[in-house]
Amino acid sequence: MTQPIPPITLPPAANPNLEGQWLQECLLRWLDTEFIPEAVNQKIAQRAAQIFVRQRMEGENDLGSLVIAIVTEMQAFDFSKSFYGEFAIANAVSDLLLESLGIDRCCGQ
Repeated sequence: MTQPIPPITLPPAANPNLEGQWLQECLLRWLDTEFIPEAVNQKIAQRAAQIFVRQRMEGENDLGSLVIAIVTEMQAFDFSKSFYGEFAIANAVSDLLLESLGIDRCCGQ
């Protein structure tokens, strides 16, 4: 029988605003290189970072819960001028956070 993947917990936020700035910069870089640079990418990265910072300031450390919050709240964002959607953004945020923690996105180790 296979074992469930354990939840991934981020360390408590020492400086959520600094984390948000880092996330916004990294996400914007990812958005601009994944397809093509678009003006809306800045707004997408900024909104996702705002959601992330608020969640962290409220004490959320569970990566899965952070991803769900980003998906849920980004549904209100107008993606009509973008190649992306809320799921792509939340997955990218997850990948960036996993990479920052030194966790392999593929296998969770």
